[in-house]
Amino acid sequence: MLRRWMVAFAALLCAGLYAWPLAYAAPAGSETATKSNALPPGVERGPALAGINEYRLANGLKVLLMPDPAQDQITVNITYLVGSRHEGYGERGMAHLLEHLLFKGTKRYPNPKGTLIKHGADFNGTTSFDRTNYYETFPANEKTLEVMLDLEADRMVNARVSAEDLASEMTVVRNEFEAGENNPATLLNERISAAAYMWHNYGRTVIGTRSDIENVPIERLRAFYKRYYRPDNAVLIVAGRFDEARALRKIADTFGRIPRPKEPVPQTYTEEPPQDGEREVILKRVGDVQMVGALYHIPPGSHPDYVPVDVLTELLVDRPSGRLHKALVETGLATFTYGYNRQLREAGSVYFGASVRKEGSLSAARDALLRVVEGFAEQPVTDEEVERARLKLQNDVEMLLTNTRKLALTLSEFEAIGDWRLLFWYRDRLAKVTREDVQRVALAYLRPANRTVGLFYPTGEPQRVAIPQRPDIETLLGDFQADTEIVLGEVFDPTPDNIEARLVRRKIEPGIELVMLPKKTRGNTVTLQMDLHWGTPETLANRRAACSIASAMLSRGTRKRTRAELNDELERLRATVSVGLESASINTIRANLPGALTLVAEMLREPSFPQEEFELVKRELLTGIDAQRNDPSALAVLTLNRHLNPYPPSHWHYTPTFDERARQIQAVTLDDVRRCHAMVGASHAEIAVVGDFDPEALAQQVRELFGDWRTPEPYERVASVYHDAGALVERLQTPDKANAVLRGGFNLPLNDTHADFPALLLGAWLIGGNSDARLPRRVREREGLSYSTGAWLRADSLDPLAVFNVYAIYAPQNAERVEAAIREELRRVLEEGFDKQEFEDGRQALLQARHIARNADTSLAGRLAKYAYVGRTFEWDKALEARIAALTPAEVQAALRRHFDLNRLTIVKAGDFAAPAGQPDKAAAR
Repeated sequence: MLRRWMVAFAALLCAGLYAWPLAYAAPAGSETATKSNALPPGVERGPALAGINEYRLANGLKVLLMPDPAQDQITVNITYLVGSRHEGYGERGMAHLLEHLLFKGTKRYPNPKGTLIKHGADFNGTTSFDRTNYYETFPANEKTLEVMLDLEADRMVNARVSAEDLASEMTVVRNEFEAGENNPATLLNERISAAAYMWHNYGRTVIGTRSDIENVPIERLRAFYKRYYRPDNAVLIVAGRFDEARALRKIADTFGRIPRPKEPVPQTYTEEPPQDGEREVILKRVGDVQMVGALYHIPPGSHPDYVPVDVLTELLVDRPSGRLHKALVETGLATFTYGYNRQLREAGSVYFGASVRKEGSLSAARDALLRVVEGFAEQPVTDEEVERARLKLQNDVEMLLTNTRKLALTLSEFEAIGDWRLLFWYRDRLAKVTREDVQRVALAYLRPANRTVGLFYPTGEPQRVAIPQRPDIETLLGDFQADTEIVLGEVFDPTPDNIEARLVRRKIEPGIELVMLPKKTRGNTVTLQMDLHWGTPETLANRRAACSIASAMLSRGTRKRTRAELNDELERLRATVSVGLESASINTIRANLPGALTLVAEMLREPSFPQEEFELVKRELLTGIDAQRNDPSALAVLTLNRHLNPYPPSHWHYTPTFDERARQIQAVTLDDVRRCHAMVGASHAEIAVVGDFDPEALAQQVRELFGDWRTPEPYERVASVYHDAGALVERLQTPDKANAVLRGGFNLPLNDTHADFPALLLGAWLIGGNSDARLPRRVREREGLSYSTGAWLRADSLDPLAVFNVYAIYAPQNAERVEAAIREELRRVLEEGFDKQEFEDGRQALLQARHIARNADTSLAGRLAKYAYVGRTFEWDKALEARIAALTPAEVQAALRRHFDLNRLTIVKAGDFAAPAGQPDKAAAR
């Protein structure tokens, strides 16, 4: 499903690789002018669709160029067609481990992360079953683009794959592996997949196994790198604001110099045999929530049957209209249902699951889940279900096509499947899928003999489900053309001055500050943020639980529409909406903004608060609490917040324990919820809108929808209070959790208008705000103790309260080493400060990061709404960034010394610190 493609890139933050020279040479110092309509020597044109132009270099490299003048940034994404599917015995996790090592550097680029951060790039790398990709998004600049292309070309063949780097990075990857071991749902899915696949690597986790991660020889990693990292096994994608002809010449001048190896790219040939009976897995781990899952084999992502399978998946897992939600959640058998399918190069799988509270009946939930999933013979697919699912999936595709960066990344998935044009092939087949198609695949693949939920039970006679093999992509696509036209946006540089010059402000009764930034956007998209302020410290006392439930129920039904009808209307409007008592947001397109805003007003002003949804929300919240009780991260955050912010229990900002939170939720009545909603109005509100819309028409609609919605009682802001919390060192034991968490920090009695705030903000960034900062360099890069570590500073805009936070995840046996390293680096900063190059690179990276953040319409709308509330314009940003640009290392160090007292640093560690015998920490042993 498209939802899976859009979120797939949030995983696997990568780090480093090594360098051994191959045939790549540095580009010449000058370029020969090339006519815009002529191709560089050795470059051939390929297919073109929807503003995406394909080229092929003589060495086999495929290039996709997606110019978009409306973007003030460029994304470079290189995808290698190698993933965990290509790993051999003893190599589980090798593709992912190699992804990390690609960030360790080459001879010409010894510190890729530093180079990327210096140029303001937001970067990452991810590994999947069929591919590995590396991408960076940075402010649009031709020279920066040249650097990024040169860097990627260099590390394609010259990465430093060294034993020294492997020794440090192995522990980082193992830490990442252990983080997944903390999640029972992840573990259950892994066990089911392993049982479902007898031979194929799709049954193994991408991150690999502990023993292979710890023991893989460096020689095998080098061989794997040389075997698969090559131009004829890669796809380069460039998207954003750039000159296509110049970029193509630069690509030919960098990547084109890399020769195609004489040996062909190795191909896998293992095929999973048809499953011939139900299998079952039982997993027992510490936890508080029961779960059930079921997996079924499905065809490859390029097979025509995949599209109706995708529709089938959607109609089963949709909330609240899906069959699983209605049969399990609405009846109380489960608190949550979910599912997804894997669209892969070879035969993939579809997975369905449900969460059940500890006191519930897991067997009843299992039986109901299987009855629904395998019940299409008795309850055939309906036209209404197909149309609802199709609309959701079509909207996902259309919204994806409006987002150049996401599209550039998503094309990696389709290249891994077989060809980027399969995205448009999928879209066109989706429009034609019928109820009969969906019913056919339901009966073909969702059968007991193709199911894995547990142990294997033989049957009287074999029942086999033959899964079609991958079709020939060239034959499938042929001269395929898609009728796709994407409206491009305007060129807009999001500087503070440009933003202020474009803003349109209106004051609308009964007290709404309307701030609008109209501009042409790709696909006519528009974002709206609405913030509501109501209540007083006295009227909000002891009401946090009731108001949180009221917020959750606003989208569960109105006086005019049921929850399902609301969801259907939002899908029809292609609108992503979030609605709560304190804020609401909309992401949609120009034509549908009026309808979406009308629907949001209906949810805010006319909720019906149905009894059955009230009970469902309470069950969901209680299940969420249970899921956190033994989670190291949740426990560490809770403990730190309670210590740093010791408000009285009745206070709106009080942080309750899990037990307190559960008791509060259980005690809330529907009348409490209604009373909470009755306090809300628009007498103190801000609405910020960014994108393609008509300002005057929108202002008039806001008047009509909210002009008479007054807040019943006077409003008084609940202030945040500085607490001089002393140091606390807490160690929380969470049995059977392979990954530990450190959270720490202290409060500061200042806000973001304080004279020292710019220096403190930059200092915190240099300490831990990016992957090349002090803490990541020490804890992750040098010592290999943590997959993720860092620090940040947050300051209020109105109240004198700021918080400095540090965090890390790590193996429990490394707890003392991680804490000691963090404390030592913080002391070194205060005593020695920052060196000149470190300071300049970090400062430039922070300023670039702030610029990039203003290029994202959603975050920009949120900032505009906040500024309207605190009485601020973007002149404040301009002044802040000017202050940051003028700072010296000595000034930052002096500010940190004035405000950072390490004797007040609280450290909370949570994990299973009673490590089993026989598992020494290999990094420590060295």
